[in-house]
Amino acid sequence: MQFQLSGQQIEVTQALRDHATAKLDRLTRLDEKLLSLAIVLSVDKLQQCAEGTLGVTGATLHAEAAEADMYASIDVLFDKLVNQLRKHREKISDKHQRETREDRQYG
Repeated sequence: MQFQLSGQQIEVTQALRDHATAKLDRLTRLDEKLLSLAIVLSVDKLQQCAEGTLGVTGATLHAEAAEADMYASIDVLFDKLVNQLRKHREKISDKHQRETREDRQYG
C-alpha cells in the first residue's frame, strides 16, 4: 500500500509521521488489499485539520477532521476511515452472500 503524508502550510514532523503510521495498522487489520492512503495536514486559524483519502478496490473513501490538536484530528480521521471501511466491506460481503444465495436457489 502506498502511504503519503503531506502538510499544507505546516511542516510534517517525525512525531506526526510516527503517529499517523501507528494508526495505519488499524486500517490494514481490516483489509490487507488497500491500494493507497493520502493524508493532508493543514492549519486554519485555530483549527488543526486532517484530510484523508483511502483507495480500496472498487471505491475511494474520503474523510475530514478538524480539532484543536493535530494528534486528535489524526485520531478522529482514522476513526472515520475505519468506520467507512467497515461499512464498505459489509456492503461487498452482503452482495457476495446474496449472489451465492441466488445461485443456490435458482441454480
